[in-house]
Amino acid sequence: QVQLAESGGGLVQAGGSLRLSCAASGTIFSINTMGWYRQAPGKQRELVATIVPGGRINYVDSVKGRFTISRGNAKNTVSLQMNGLKPEDTAVYYCYIYAGYTNYWGTGTLVTVSS
Repeated sequence: QVQLAESGGGLVQAGGSLRLSCAASGTIFSINTMGWYRQAPGKQRELVATIVPGGRINYVDSVKGRFTISRGNAKNTVSLQMNGLKPEDTAVYYCYIYAGYTNYWGTGTLVTVSS
């Protein structure tokens, strides 16, 4: 059984930084995409950033230039460095892995940005 463990959420003032981390455990075959999604109150879940084994990265336009996604030395870890945080970045952030034709999700970590 695959489990994703997220860490690093919290409360920060606008302009501040946070780093989210995610580690996958269990039997995982052929990780394809790793990434982060978020869901703000009253809104649909949206893609924040994804990274594939070849290194290609995709960001939602609203975070380009502020957020950086990276994979750890351990192939089953992914991080999201968030700089220049804005109140509109407030959301629950979910770690995501697509592996073995299956989507896996973390339970989410809350990021709150105060103005």
